[in-house]
Parts: sequence; structure tokens; C-alpha cells
Amino acid sequence: MIPREILRQVRRVEIATRGLVNDVFSGEYHSVFKGRGMNFAEVREYQHGDDIRAIDWNVTARTGAPFIKVFDEERELTVMLVVDVSASGDFGSRSRMKGEVAVEICAVLAFSATTNNDKVGLIIFSDRIEKFVPPRKGRRHVLRVLRELLYFKPEGRGTDIAGALEYLARVVRRRAVVFVVSDFLGDRYEKALAVAGRRHDTVAIRMSDPGERRLPAVGFLELEDAETGEQLTVDVSDPAFRAAFDADVAAQLAASDKQFRKTRVDVVEITTDEPYADRLMRFFRQRAKRLR
Repeated sequence: MIPREILRQVRRVEIATRGLVNDVFSGEYHSVFKGRGMNFAEVREYQHGDDIRAIDWNVTARTGAPFIKVFDEERELTVMLVVDVSASGDFGSRSRMKGEVAVEICAVLAFSATTNNDKVGLIIFSDRIEKFVPPRKGRRHVLRVLRELLYFKPEGRGTDIAGALEYLARVVRRRAVVFVVSDFLGDRYEKALAVAGRRHDTVAIRMSDPGERRLPAVGFLELEDAETGEQLTVDVSDPAFRAAFDADVAAQLAASDKQFRKTRVDVVEITTDEPYADRLMRFFRQRAKRLR
């Protein structure tokens, strides 16, 4: 039995994202993510300006007049949300945590998909596969996906991105649109990401918070690694410590960026202190330009 509070949260997320989906994202989504191919629809007489490569020579020979083949886009897609629920998602130095923003982004993508009559599936992962929801169509199914994201209690605290992508390869055989929603603080996932990028239309949505990238100069502070539980008391006013921290953050980001470039996977940067709608829309528009 799902608690009423979770159902209220699902409803709040649906209401919060409905306007974005209806007014903005569903159209952009349709233009950016294409179907699997083209289906034959009919033949019609050749008209000036038609591509001669589309001429149906059999019909042309029978009728004595040129006819061309007409195709319709095979629109139906499968959209997979591969969502990191490791303990590092329970962090936020502003008004919202990374995990909360991630759920809303998943809602926007899922409702955009279902508005375009596409299937939506879900893989929830930490340092293990936590939950798999097979792709299906419809609003009711999307609401189920949101309930899982809001209600599911993960067993693991760590992050295994490679394991999640390897599992994706086993359960989703046909080409899909895959959104990997994570802070990408894990490592050793380049090979699995490359395979996913070749097999699917893969997009990385990298979640971050300003507090992870810059420490306040407030003197002694107790830090805890959310995934390992390791605690450390440090003087964050110490210039040497701050320089080392900044260098470590820069190295992590550079390593992650390198993997995205090598695997040719698109990445959308989302931070908790900025509206995610702006970042997503910028990504959609830039990608649409590339596809023209």
C-alpha cells in the first residue's frame, strides 16, 4: 500500500511539470528524437521536384507513367530512464536536493514521451540494480514510474554506472532513447557508456550542487562521504586544503568530461541552483540544430 503522502507527491510533480511538457518540451522532444526508421505508406504519381531515387520502377513499368514510393516515419520510440539513487543524491546546499530535481526531470522526459505515444521504462540503480520497470505506454504507466522514483527505498548507497548500463544492454535489445540521470561521481564506466552510446541514443544528465564544487570558508567543518559514511573534520578556511579540494573537483569533472567526449555521448549539466528547464531547452535546441 503506497502512503497517501507519496501519492500527493506524485500529483505535485505531475502538476509542476505539466505546463513545461504541454507548452515546451513535447514538441522539442518530438523534433529531436526520431523514430526507428521509415515505413512504406503508398505510391503516387511523380511530381516535379520529387527525388528520383524514390521512383517505384515496377509500378512505373506497369502504368507507363512515373510513380514514387511514399514513406511515413516509424515514430514509436522506447525511452529508458536510468536513474542513480545512490546516497550522494541526498545532497543539496540550496533549497532542493539533487535527487528531488532528478525526479522532476524524469517526469518532464516521461510525460513528453507519453504525449508522443512513446513507451517509457525505468532502471533504478545504486551500487546494484534496485528496480526495473519494463517500458510501456500511457499516463498511468508514467505515474507508476514516478511513484517508484519517489517511494522506492534503495538498499545500496554507492554508485555502479557500468553495472546499470550493462543491465540495460541485457533487458533492452532494440534501439532506445536512454537518459542516464546521475552525478557521475563513479568511475570505470567508459566502456559500458561507449557500448550504450553505440546501441542507443544515449544522453547523460549530470546532476550537481554548488556545495559539492566549492566549500565555504567557515573554519572547521565535519565532512561526510554520503556513499561510504567516512567522516573527516577539516579546516575549510585553510588555503592549502581549499586548493587541494578545488583541484580534486576539477580532476573529477575533467575525467567525466573526457569519458563523454570519447564515447560521443551528449551531456546536459543540471545544477540545483538554476532552473533545469532552461538547461534542458538549451540542449534540445542545440541538438535540433545539429540534426538539420
